[in-house]
Amino acid sequence: MTDPWRTHGARATAGVRTLRLDINSRPFLVLFELTRACDLACRHCRAEASAARHPLELTTGEVSAVLADLAALGPPRPIVVLTGGDPFKRTDLVELVARGSELGLAMAVSPSGTLLATRDRLESLRRAGARTVSFSLDGADAESHDAFRRVEGSFDWTTKACREAQDAGLRLQVNTTVSAGTVAELPRILRLVRDLGANLWSVFFLVGTGRGKALSPLSDDETEDALHFLYDVSALQPLKTTEAPQYRRVVAERAGSQEFGDRSDRGDLYRRLIGALVDAAELPAGSATSPERPQPRPPLAVGDGRGVVFVSHTGDVSPSGFLPLVVGNVRESPLTTIYRESRLFRELRDADRLRGRCGRCEYRSVCGGSRARAYASSGDPLGEDPSCPYVPAA
Repeated sequence: MTDPWRTHGARATAGVRTLRLDINSRPFLVLFELTRACDLACRHCRAEASAARHPLELTTGEVSAVLADLAALGPPRPIVVLTGGDPFKRTDLVELVARGSELGLAMAVSPSGTLLATRDRLESLRRAGARTVSFSLDGADAESHDAFRRVEGSFDWTTKACREAQDAGLRLQVNTTVSAGTVAELPRILRLVRDLGANLWSVFFLVGTGRGKALSPLSDDETEDALHFLYDVSALQPLKTTEAPQYRRVVAERAGSQEFGDRSDRGDLYRRLIGALVDAAELPAGSATSPERPQPRPPLAVGDGRGVVFVSHTGDVSPSGFLPLVVGNVRESPLTTIYRESRLFRELRDADRLRGRCGRCEYRSVCGGSRARAYASSGDPLGEDPSCPYVPAA
């Protein structure tokens, strides 16, 4: 089965994969928010979702027109993730997946873990051509996950949907949001992700947008500790980070290293996370420096506006859902044109335009910092990412 998360002819350099396609002319990943309707009330929701659908949502025909525009780029065509809210709140979801698949697009769906995520619906997605689904698990058990999602029962619904998605022949991605209140659960969530047999673990680092403004993010040193922990466990579980592009710097610094859990230069959070893994017997077989230790999959050097584009439920186009600067609307201009010609997108694709430490950093071409976090903290999407403690050599 083809994996839609794999790159279009990517190559690895110093532990980081770069795309062979020209991200100035076409996106690699399109995040398409079909609706903001959702039956959950998650504490971090950037969309501030509600139960009812918006009357100005894009119609079936309008969404199909955007898919046709993307398909007209020819191969390698973008990956399209239909998200929300909860895309299962749209009655035309299966039709849209089928349309995108017919056009040659790699289609993925990101439903909410609710009672709508039934086996029949998941099987319908697979028959329509979807290849991957992603579900969110933000706690290692029902008590913590349900408190985060603010709906009792959502943990059980989500884990059941994860298993049924795989039974239906879909690849499974598990998403986890990391904040100051949830980071200690990462080792236990890792075990759950592995027990579920997930193909990929996507770890989202909190950005203060939507309801997430009320949550506390990690400090810069804690973020660094968490990223080094994730590098260690990436030998156990394929993973990627979202809004933490400095993970690519960590990987480049440690590429080829056999160290595991022995970073004396890291802080208390790192030691606690690694200690929890040791206690749970989750370390790789053999010694910490075993040459048998698998090497982690190199992360992909893309980011907000730089290979990634977001379309809202009403057609507004932004670099990502966490960077809510609108540069156009698909009801007025083709998405491909907006992506290529928007001044903001062109600036985000030019690492030499970054400011502060990000602009001076020798890793700016492979990392570039979280543009969403820079904007959330200073109002400048090209500014310095405050979540990174790295001091550039230049």
